[in-house]
Amino acid sequence: MYNMLLRWAKRLLMSLGALLLLAALLFVLGNLYVLGSTARYIDRQILECRPADVGIVFGTSHWTRSGLRNPHFHARMRTSATLIAEQRVSHLLLSGDNRTQAYNEPRAMWRDLHRRGVPADQLTMDFAGFSTYDTLARARDVFQLERALLVTQSWHLPRAIFIGRALGMDVTGCVAEERPTADEWRLKAREWAARVATLGDIYVWDRQPYFLGPAEPIELRSVEPVITPTLYIFEPESSE
Repeated sequence: MYNMLLRWAKRLLMSLGALLLLAALLFVLGNLYVLGSTARYIDRQILECRPADVGIVFGTSHWTRSGLRNPHFHARMRTSATLIAEQRVSHLLLSGDNRTQAYNEPRAMWRDLHRRGVPADQLTMDFAGFSTYDTLARARDVFQLERALLVTQSWHLPRAIFIGRALGMDVTGCVAEERPTADEWRLKAREWAARVATLGDIYVWDRQPYFLGPAEPIELRSVEPVITPTLYIFEPESSE
């Protein structure tokens, strides 16, 4: 009896070990797949970022849990304002969480960008961007975007681009980078897990956004054509 229980315990441990090894392999391969399939769509210098009519800015908290200014937030705002100034994009869709009255990511982004000189008619807020998936699904279905430039950090862009292109959008990414922070490793570790979950959302569970609503196409600022006056030169008639 004891020997039988020992054999079953060994088999169970071997099976668990094999499952853990398989899970670890799938975890690594899933991340490599997302990273490898999106690398060519990411630009790290603002002036190299591929232009688009609309840039999608992903929301994050204005402040860290310790009460300090969030460098990721300000890097995204700084990059987005520069993209407008350099005319790489002509409009910004600010998508973030607004679950409570006290926490409003799109409104914080709007105020910061307006202070940086971005006109109000070049800003649109999406208050139901509860996740990266929701932001991109709503960009396609609610705001009627087929093409966009995504603005966020380098560790977030691969997943965002992967989702956008899986949804049929022509998206590229512009890195909003800043100096590394002490707790950035936690964000990167969480992002590794999120990439694997994204593969399940798209290929297994057919995830749907939390909230869609009616279509609200973005109206781009009209640009007045520059008319160059034609200069006519009249030569006096020669007398014979």
